[in-house]
Amino acid sequence: MKKLLLLACLALPCAAHAQTVAFTTEDYAPFNYREGKEIKGATVEQVEKVMAAIGVDYTIEVMPWARAYSLARTAPMTCVFATAHNSARDPLFKWIEPLLIDRNILITRKGSGVTAGSLDEAKKYTIGTQREDYTETILKESGFTKLDVASDFNATLRKLLNGRIDMMPISELYFEKLKADQPVEMVTVLSAQPMGIACEKGFPDDLRVKMQAALDKLIADGVQKQIYLKYGMNLSE
Repeated sequence: MKKLLLLACLALPCAAHAQTVAFTTEDYAPFNYREGKEIKGATVEQVEKVMAAIGVDYTIEVMPWARAYSLARTAPMTCVFATAHNSARDPLFKWIEPLLIDRNILITRKGSGVTAGSLDEAKKYTIGTQREDYTETILKESGFTKLDVASDFNATLRKLLNGRIDMMPISELYFEKLKADQPVEMVTVLSAQPMGIACEKGFPDDLRVKMQAALDKLIADGVQKQIYLKYGMNLSE
């Protein structure tokens, strides 16, 4: 039986790569979000173009971040985006990046009276974030203890607008868009990091290399920048 299985594998050397790549992400407009039955966003479009360029089938599913992240840690042929690449996460995944280079800032509700000129000053306030989001780790490592952890970004934002928390971390790129629609303002900078596609550790190396090459070309050709401009955002040079 083992010999037959070995012969079958030798006869079908590409079987592993014939699998569909399963992408997971969260509802975090304008990067990745649902619009009716369609999944859209600036990072979604990049993933779609990368996979079209290499001709590999894929799916994209929107779910709470903790589940999206957990699946990419444990499920074969699964990748989560857009994932902050830091030293703690580096050995946990295989990476394709950057989908963007972003800063995270702490914001508050306009009129809240919340002020902080530094992270140390911000520690006296209650900060909201999302479970398993990298900002939760950053806040804890920076000495923040008054944390309110929600299931997803939208739940945290609602708490901020309702005055249930004092501040929350947010992508600076997203903030530029959000402040046109919501009464929010920046307090201070939290962190800066590359954001990428994080794939389960067993993800095929040759497939990762092809995806990285396709993303590199997307950036070199200026397509990545055009995508962000389409969604009303300017990438930092």
